Amino acid sequence: MPKTSAGLLMYRLREGRAEFLLVHPGGPFWKNKDAGAWTIPKGEPRAGEEPLAAAKREFAEELGIEPPAQGSLIELTTVRQKGGKTVQAWAFAGDFDPGTIRSNTFTLEFPPGSGKHCVFPEVDRAAFFQLEEAKLKINPAQAALLEEVGRKLSQAG
Repeated sequence: MPKTSAGLLMYRLREGRAEFLLVHPGGPFWKNKDAGAWTIPKGEPRAGEEPLAAAKREFAEELGIEPPAQGSLIELTTVRQKGGKTVQAWAFAGDFDPGTIRSNTFTLEFPPGSGKHCVFPEVDRAAFFQLEEAKLKINPAQAALLEEVGRKLSQAG
């Protein structure tokens, strides 16, 4: 059965244009990957955890800041990634200094087979990108989330 992740997509308006907060996965596999590697802060719900609660928890764990209250969230259309995983997401307006992230960590045997265990941040960096650049950086399936927020902002404006 395909897995599901839940996440939050923060956006801000600068000079009338939307910018989207994306995160880059930490660890050796992602170290030299850029285009298509970035993502919204997200993760899998724990047993019995509602997707929105998981999205908020993951946001806090990966960035080190608390997400907003539920009333300010915009539910987005679920997307399916190439490997079959679905991503449920909510968007919200906010601002944040990406240079201040405080990500949780994970332990991995690295190099593989070495017996040496290293600790890596789950997220090694975060940044705001305007729509066109964000679409190049983000996992291709998640680009639909950016486009949906862009449409909703245009309709509201």
